[in-house]
Amino acid sequence: MEQNNGTEVTEFILLGFAGQPKYWHILFTAFLVIYVATLVGNIGMILLIKTDSFLHTPMYFFLQNLAFVDLCYASAITPKMLQNFVGTKKSISFMGCMVQLLVYGTFITSDSYILAAMAVDRHVAICNPLHYPTVMSRRVCIQLLTGSYFMGFLNASVNVGFTFSLNFCKSNKINHFFCDEPPILALSCSDIYFNVMVLAASVGFNLTLTVSVVLFSYMFILAAILKISSASGKKKAFSTCTSHLTAVTIFYGTLSYMYLHHRATESQEQEKTASVFYGVVIPMLNPLVYSLRNQDVREALKGIGKKILQV
Repeated sequence: MEQNNGTEVTEFILLGFAGQPKYWHILFTAFLVIYVATLVGNIGMILLIKTDSFLHTPMYFFLQNLAFVDLCYASAITPKMLQNFVGTKKSISFMGCMVQLLVYGTFITSDSYILAAMAVDRHVAICNPLHYPTVMSRRVCIQLLTGSYFMGFLNASVNVGFTFSLNFCKSNKINHFFCDEPPILALSCSDIYFNVMVLAASVGFNLTLTVSVVLFSYMFILAAILKISSASGKKKAFSTCTSHLTAVTIFYGTLSYMYLHHRATESQEQEKTASVFYGVVIPMLNPLVYSLRNQDVREALKGIGKKILQV
């Protein structure tokens, strides 16, 4: 193979779920359905928020971008995975692998920061409602969103830069269904200690920072809700947070398990299963969570439905 950026590898082979060839048609169908649901759900959420003026608030501004981010990082890995189920050649070019990891890493990290920004939004709305329009102004929302995308790109570009500067001479077969960093590092014949430390530090920093923002925000939210005298008032205040809390629990729980647990006792197939959940399934779940557990979104959907029926 020709030399490429300091490595003999010019392409990688994605093994995917190589141990279960007889179930490929079932897996392909299942993942295709999930991906179509992801596209419909997230594009639908973006269009719904864009067209319904009642949803033009900071909370739904962030939700619209959360749907966009979910759509992007699911699309970074799922189409290639589906192609490999039906194609005979399961390769991805060296550059293609870099781009896939960069896009995926950028948007999944941005996802965590947008969820944190949404927690701040809920904190201001419940704890300081009189100043909410001033504190969560359009400018502040754009700054928080820009910061989320910047942190996502910074984190991904640093890790991708260090990873693909390594020499790969052991094998070009990635034991995964997409170009994730840990299985790529396993192929390097260079010393990967520094790369593992950088990965652990970046994941740990981003998770710690964003989870801390979420936890502190909800500590103040809980304190404010407990001060509300009426039961109906408490229920109404907390109902605005339930969909966000559900999305946060699913996202951070799965991601923390995947990257921060002790990997020595974990099989590669179990790691792939966890990756499927946070990389493929979660982007489909978020629109469902926000449509089923959010009254404003449900009312907007009912309004759209009535307009369609009238036509």
